Amino acid sequence: MTNDQLRQALSELNTERDATFVFADATECTVTNAMLIPDEPDHLVKVSDGKHVYIIDAERVAWIRIG
Repeated sequence: MTNDQLRQALSELNTERDATFVFADATECTVTNAMLIPDEPDHLVKVSDGKHVYIIDAERVAWIRIG
């Protein structure tokens, strides 16, 4: 998956949904009340829960659950 594809998939995040990411090595990360941070000059995919910023490596994402 590319950064652009991941950003498109996460475009529904608006702080009203949780997002669970599972990475290729089976590591799981849940971001509560997730919000996609708009594209910045570094072009990294970033998600925030309002307290922390999570940088997501698009190439390592196996699947995502948005709920």
